[in-house]
Amino acid sequence: MQGDPIPLTKIRGTILVVDDEDGPRQSLRAVFKDDFNVLTAADGPAALDLAKSNQIDVTVLDIRLGAMSGIELLEKLKLVDPSIDAVMMTAFETTETMRQAMSLRACGYITKPFELHTMRSAVANAMLSRARHRASDQTETKTGEAFQIKIQDQISATRADIYASIIHDMNGPLTAISGFVQLMSERLSNPAEVSSADVAFVRERLGTVYRQVNNCVEISRRYLSFLRPRSDSPSPISANQVLNDLNQLLIVHPSLHHHRFSLRALPQDLAVRINSTDLVQILLNLVVNALQCSPHPHLVQVTASAVAFPLDVASLKDGPHDRFLNLENFENAAPLLAVAVRDDGPGIPEELLPKIFQPYFTTKSPALGTGLGLSIVQRLLKEAKGALHVHTRLAEGTLFTIYLPAAPLP
Repeated sequence: MQGDPIPLTKIRGTILVVDDEDGPRQSLRAVFKDDFNVLTAADGPAALDLAKSNQIDVTVLDIRLGAMSGIELLEKLKLVDPSIDAVMMTAFETTETMRQAMSLRACGYITKPFELHTMRSAVANAMLSRARHRASDQTETKTGEAFQIKIQDQISATRADIYASIIHDMNGPLTAISGFVQLMSERLSNPAEVSSADVAFVRERLGTVYRQVNNCVEISRRYLSFLRPRSDSPSPISANQVLNDLNQLLIVHPSLHHHRFSLRALPQDLAVRINSTDLVQILLNLVVNALQCSPHPHLVQVTASAVAFPLDVASLKDGPHDRFLNLENFENAAPLLAVAVRDDGPGIPEELLPKIFQPYFTTKSPALGTGLGLSIVQRLLKEAKGALHVHTRLAEGTLFTIYLPAAPLP
């Protein structure tokens, strides 16, 4: 969005806000109700009904809307009225999603949680664009060069989030490296008493340190590929090898402290088509989140299993105790790898459950959390065409289950 935003009081029209969370819908209604006729919808079908019975100027769409994604909804809205302009909202998306949104002539692309002046500016510019369309009665044609410039502008706008994510993701392997170096230093503190067992201990830990250094390299490559997407897909990896690496990381992780932790691998290993560093990062973030859910001693369990049939996606609904992510992009073909991370902590309050995957949202102290872990889990699962189910109840604990397309190991 270039130039100064047009004063909203000089623009009239109708805004359609579509978000499956009531909080953002009501917030945007309150922000714009004095300047526009504001309509709201919680899902795609309701939004389409409103568009068919009202003249919509600008729609503000959340990318994630459950059964029908924001991209799919925008495409259907364009069929109702090609001149509708759109501002897309998202927690953390890929360049491919940006391209899809821009190809449908979305005027803006805003990362949640958004700042008020950013949203007002985006809507004002979208209204201006709509007014120009009406005045000229022509459809704007985007050239390939302008299209790429638009995408690069949106990538630049999320660069701060990318840098924060790099630091967050590297914290895990660096913590493990620090812990293992300390263990080796203690084992070799008296050179005169070093035994063959001590040498074997250090050699084994050096192997783990080497793998964690490689993880840091892979993390840097991951974010470079986010800025410059690669066409090649990752090679299949061993699920049990990743679970073993996760166990090694957690042995020295400070979050383990006085809590109890158990891990059960697959009885029969499976191959999963995902970058191994990404899968370790997904599971590590979920486990650390579970360990930090309460300062009081509690149990965290990781259990892997094979699912022989596709999930019944039609029956999966968000509710006060449940949340489903990425069902619209899920490669739901058997066999599936399911990894469950369960804790018997305090559970997640109903009013907080819709917010836990928003970047920078956290109920922890600054020393424990940045609010990025779960948003990174969501993004990495989307890239791997996986899905996630959260089930929680107060005073009973929380269960995160990830599902990934798998195959028998060669």
